[in-house]
Amino acid sequence: MQVFTPLEVADKAGNKYLGVLVAAKFARFVNEFPRDRSIDNEKKLTTRALEELTAGELRYRLVMRRRREP
Repeated sequence: MQVFTPLEVADKAGNKYLGVLVAAKFARFVNEFPRDRSIDNEKKLTTRALEELTAGELRYRLVMRRRREP
């Protein structure tokens, strides 16, 4: 199992919390696609997402939340 340090994630995402949120969102996105079930020992989706984030292969953009008008 590969271990990702908070510094590795923060280097690519700005901070560790944002990095984890981006990786989790990407893992949920990838989970929606059909996978080949015949492959054994496939990596977990969160591990793949963190690998891609720390390698700089994952691109994202922040969308600011709209405020509600009272």
